[in-house]
Amino acid sequence: MSIIAEAPKFLQVYSNGSVKRFGPETALASLESTNGYKSKDVIIDSSKGITGRIFLPSFPISSKKLPLVVYFHGGGFCIGSTTWLGYHTFLGDFSVTSQSIILSVDYRLAPEHRLPIAYEDCYTSLQWLSEKVASESLLQQADTSRVFLSGDSAGGNIAHHVAVKAIQSHACPLRITGLMPIHPYFGSEKRTVKEMVDESKEDVTMNDMFWRLSIPEGSNRDYYGCNFEKHDLGNTVWLKFPPTEVYVAGEDFLKERGVMYVEFLKNKGVKKVTLVEAKEESHVFHVYHPLSPATRSLQTQMTTFIEKY
Repeated sequence: MSIIAEAPKFLQVYSNGSVKRFGPETALASLESTNGYKSKDVIIDSSKGITGRIFLPSFPISSKKLPLVVYFHGGGFCIGSTTWLGYHTFLGDFSVTSQSIILSVDYRLAPEHRLPIAYEDCYTSLQWLSEKVASESLLQQADTSRVFLSGDSAGGNIAHHVAVKAIQSHACPLRITGLMPIHPYFGSEKRTVKEMVDESKEDVTMNDMFWRLSIPEGSNRDYYGCNFEKHDLGNTVWLKFPPTEVYVAGEDFLKERGVMYVEFLKNKGVKKVTLVEAKEESHVFHVYHPLSPATRSLQTQMTTFIEKY
């Protein structure tokens, strides 16, 4: 049995189809106040193994309803978890900074569960929220009229597709107020300038591997989940598309994809689209350095966006 794909320290895929994952340090949820917030693990769909973690400010500044943020972790659709310490710390602190309730979703991972399963799992979280908001103690103060989708890397990609699915569905129980993709993970068969320059480097080869493991077998990087330009959507979707703020990092080779996504939305007629750049930072810096000044700045920028709506 040989290794056919590997992300060192994170993932090994073997020739017999088995998969081993090695995550970084994790954090436990706690209803005891920690650093100004509480957290709780929840089961979204036991039959599919979809779980989540809720974050709530321990002492909300206002007695009014709080905005609701649904967050999707990154990891090339193949790794990652809301339990990772970096995510836990970032999202817990962000719930305090933004005075919001956050549901972070653990969706099923590829290659065992290839796209579009991640999109379907994460869309399911909206239905779960609508059903549990009245009975789940940590959701009691949630304002279901102010729902924001966010996520980093693959999670930013998921946020886009969940927003599209919510617009297209006549049965979606929640209206999406805004979209906040962080370093969104998109691609295409055609390389960007940066990808061509760095084609032999680890970031690009790892990027290709994750796409190969996550898109449906027989597809290429022009699959609609990878290449947003290939998703055949009617004008109605873009007329209803929520205000969007896209965050990119100056030292991230995927920055070009984030910029392209912003221009794509603008060209489709989405009126409220902005781009925010952390010039000297790298991909998902907020997960690796959740207490850094750059992460604090990102949390403040996201809070400002939420407060507009």
